[in-house]
Amino acid sequence: MEVVHHHSAFLLPPAPAGHRTSLSYALVVLNQRLPRFAPLLWQHANLRLCADGGANRVFDEMPALFPDEEADVIRNRYKPDVIKGDMDSIRSEVMDFYIKLGTKVVDESHDQDTTDLHKCVSFIRDFTSDLDKSRLCILVVGALGGRFDHEIGNINVLCRFKNMRIILISDDCLIHLLPEGKSHEIHILPSVVGPHCGLIPIGMPSKSTTTTGLQWNINGAEMHFGGLISTSNIAKEDIVTVHSDSDLLWTISIKKPQDRLQ
Repeated sequence: MEVVHHHSAFLLPPAPAGHRTSLSYALVVLNQRLPRFAPLLWQHANLRLCADGGANRVFDEMPALFPDEEADVIRNRYKPDVIKGDMDSIRSEVMDFYIKLGTKVVDESHDQDTTDLHKCVSFIRDFTSDLDKSRLCILVVGALGGRFDHEIGNINVLCRFKNMRIILISDDCLIHLLPEGKSHEIHILPSVVGPHCGLIPIGMPSKSTTTTGLQWNINGAEMHFGGLISTSNIAKEDIVTVHSDSDLLWTISIKKPQDRLQ
């Protein structure tokens, strides 16, 4: 019997009844603007890492999400467990602030062959024995937006660590990899995500992809750059299923607060 891999975005709000998760979460903050729900992701995480200049973002922007509280109170509350990277972006006063609070700093300036996100994912994989890898999900904020080569580098990390659950999250959407040759069930919470979604072949063409639950389902079709890719599709059901003979990127929009009220 084929194993079905389940995916969901129920971590963003409190999970609805019947959908409680047993996953452990690690949060990685990169050097782009924090999404509005960063405190919620922080609350769900068992481990919190800042990749180099991501520490500046937490230091500068987290207090702005709590305008009625003192900035240093927020900075003390949202203290990263680890700062890791090549240390070419973090400001010295930010590093000193978090070191005094007990944050571990791992300087890998000697390694210029991997991205800061790659360094953080390697740390989580190799040095977090207390987290069950089979139940681990890595949430990454700040991976989208900014320079295109940085975005592609972050997507490449999904492919390099394809056996790990890694979700790239922005204010507008989330992205994760659906590894080849497996059946995937994506659980949709319509009040939080969607309806716009897409399936993008990554690394190599897909000779056969089949889906259910979409407005424009794919029925054994070939997808490749220069040919068919699924963009601006619509999630019509609460469960979307995907099976492909090649790695695919799944992306779905995240609703803004005003959209949830409509």
